[in-house]
Amino acid sequence: MTEMEEQDDLIKRLEVRVDPKQQPMRIDKFLLDRTEKISRNKIQNGINSGAITVNGEQIKSNYKVRPHDLIVLLAPRHPDVGLHVQGEDIPLDVVYEDADLMVIDKPAGMVVHPGIGNHSGTLVNALIHHMGNDTLPIKEGNRMDRPGIVHRIDKDTTGLMVVAKTDYAMTHLAKQFYDHTVEREYHALVWGSPDPADGTVDMHVGRHQRYRMMQDVYPDGDHGKHAITHYRTLQSYYYVTLIACNLETGRTHQIRAHMKAIGHPLFQDERYGGNQIRKGTVYSKYKQFVQNCFLLLSRQALHAAVLGFEHPTTGERLRFQSDMPADMQAVIEKWEHYVRYNPSA
Repeated sequence: MTEMEEQDDLIKRLEVRVDPKQQPMRIDKFLLDRTEKISRNKIQNGINSGAITVNGEQIKSNYKVRPHDLIVLLAPRHPDVGLHVQGEDIPLDVVYEDADLMVIDKPAGMVVHPGIGNHSGTLVNALIHHMGNDTLPIKEGNRMDRPGIVHRIDKDTTGLMVVAKTDYAMTHLAKQFYDHTVEREYHALVWGSPDPADGTVDMHVGRHQRYRMMQDVYPDGDHGKHAITHYRTLQSYYYVTLIACNLETGRTHQIRAHMKAIGHPLFQDERYGGNQIRKGTVYSKYKQFVQNCFLLLSRQALHAAVLGFEHPTTGERLRFQSDMPADMQAVIEKWEHYVRYNPSA
């Protein structure tokens, strides 16, 4: 048996090639004997949700492996962050909830999961309190590193996230994210006017080789991971533009890195250079106007506005929308007013 493992941001893909002399054996027993830290229940969930395939085809739990079979397993990835996470009574804006999952509208300033420097006050802490330890997937003893988390958005990005409440929902949703069948639309205010107004950025995204807290783009694909962002212009204010971004992939800081790469960093994105005037006049009146906008919006202008996916149990297609947060809306209205009354600024 040979194995090959790939990592997506929060999803692990494991390939297992069956040896030429392997005798027929039920796939659940075969995998249970050959994979670490995976239970029979998780294997069954993977088979039932289509997250475990053989030779590219979905199989039933009684399938018997054969020589040369290629088994692919998709599973949520939850690295050990070295913390015993406790529930905290933190308010959540719950958009939808049932026995399998919940959709929340995350505020700015909330970190998704605990890590170095963020031991408390995270979305995970809030989820543990909201749902109770006994109902959350990804639990090992007293550890609760990333309960139900199959995707994430940045600390200072607002908007919609789906959270799994069962192991089966976790596996099913993870497969949807891996297959890029989840609809994700972000609204962003960027500097300047993208040309073309509607387009696609197809550049690898990976860790910046000098600044470890940043991501960088690699157009030649020599580093990082494949990343695709489709964008379209919603409204132009000459100096800045409101765009919608649809993601095919979910790399860390993908939109922020991609838009910087094409010369249009997100407004007030300090990490990627959007907290400086990137287009406009030299007049002090204009500079003061921009500074006032920065005071209104203390973060990057990015909002997860639309989230759509298939319900793991019912198969129903669910789609949720989130209104523009107040800080972004206030800045957009200021730009609209400025352009209307200062056409030659």
